[in-house]
Amino acid sequence: MSIKGDRYEMLTGNVTDGQQVSSATIGERIRQIREEKGLSYEQISNLTGFDVEVLAMMEKGEMQPPIGVVVKLSKALDSAFSRLLSGVGNRVYSVTRKDERKLVSRSTSKKGKDLYTYQSLAPEVQGRHMESLIVTLEENPDQEMSVHDGEEFIFVLDNTVVAKIGDDMFELAPGDSVYYLSTTPHMVAAKAGKAVILAVIYEG
Repeated sequence: MSIKGDRYEMLTGNVTDGQQVSSATIGERIRQIREEKGLSYEQISNLTGFDVEVLAMMEKGEMQPPIGVVVKLSKALDSAFSRLLSGVGNRVYSVTRKDERKLVSRSTSKKGKDLYTYQSLAPEVQGRHMESLIVTLEENPDQEMSVHDGEEFIFVLDNTVVAKIGDDMFELAPGDSVYYLSTTPHMVAAKAGKAVILAVIYEG
């Protein structure tokens, strides 16, 4: 049974609340770190397998990289995944009120389709090795799979989620959860319309 009305709002707040970040923010971080390290597009392409054209589109904010892509880029750039995703924090702890979430971003597929939007729940913590996110999932009819380092925990808050882990497919209802190693090919999407999850991602 889906969490509705006040109970759902109490858990998640309005998922579109928070400070809207310009679409180029993650791309700007990628460019800044790449230039700090003196790396060319070709060198990053060799390390990640991403086309030079795709890397340039990311830096310009013309393509919003899915989280798995950000993890791969963080490895290639020898930089913290969290720095690329939500910036460098400056605190040893973080208390985030539902109306104070500071990041709203989106990720798109290779074909340009929106896959999900997300909010970081603890961007202020410095040196963190995991990200906790509220994610609004879209449908993914192409079932594009992701593979990257790390581990992920998904807890469903609203509506039905389809999760494909390796060759296994699951439907997850509110209150259900899944934990998997991100090195296993995986896909998490809304079954129909939109769905909302809590995601905790450890970069490995």
